[in-house]
Amino acid sequence: MCRWMAYSGASIALAEVLLETEISLIDQSLSARRSVEPTNGDGFGVGWYGRAGLYRAIQPAWNDENLRDLAAQVESGLFLAHVRRSTGTPVQRTNCHPFRHGKWLFVHNGEITGFRRIKRELVLAINPELFPLIGGSTDSELMFFLALSYGLEEDPFRALEEMAAVVERIGREAGIEHPLQMSLGLADGERLLAVRYSSEGCSRTLFYNQKIDALRELYPSSPRLANIPSDARAVVSEPLNDVSDAWIEVPESCALSVARGEVELRSFTPRLPGVR
Repeated sequence: MCRWMAYSGASIALAEVLLETEISLIDQSLSARRSVEPTNGDGFGVGWYGRAGLYRAIQPAWNDENLRDLAAQVESGLFLAHVRRSTGTPVQRTNCHPFRHGKWLFVHNGEITGFRRIKRELVLAINPELFPLIGGSTDSELMFFLALSYGLEEDPFRALEEMAAVVERIGREAGIEHPLQMSLGLADGERLLAVRYSSEGCSRTLFYNQKIDALRELYPSSPRLANIPSDARAVVSEPLNDVSDAWIEVPESCALSVARGEVELRSFTPRLPGVR
């Protein structure tokens, strides 16, 4: 599948998280430890806020000098990054994450099972006004535009629950037992949101870090912790180091919101539009 990470906190250089951690996302693109497939070399992308930007490319992240230079120069208090392993759609820039619409950035790890069989029905469920804005051919981007169609701007978690329910309904009507596998990350410039869910109840891994002040108490002599902002929060497919106390696994069927250093968890239950 893919690997992704997101950061929320005081502004830092992207390189501090993307390149300089013990097990960075760039390392994971070459040799992931908690993924079904270890290599994620079908493109990458990073999106950030402040002076909002987006950089995506089709080459492997471990082999892109421009990414290293950009990550060392750009500072942000909210950004998302993704390394891709295709589940069958072409390796092209428009299929690389993050996907962007207005203020929103969106990344995904997982798949819609039997996507080619049900793609037409999924496309028809997208708001016709949004359809011309779809740039690529991935199931991930369609999930994003379905969520936008169901009100992502007004109520993000409800929109994501409705998106998941529609994907599951269409998939099961086509005879697919477990249509949806996803860990999602998205942001609107203020908040970082994430979801861990799958139809089979065995979802791709997702973690967030403990509060930095608590980690400083556990490891008072760590020079690395001394330089990390107190409100720093990362949400990741895989931990960025081997310190077990540093990371909390997101439970199954759970969503989280991160803002100003605080993490709020809530259950995630797919519900068809209009059903509450």
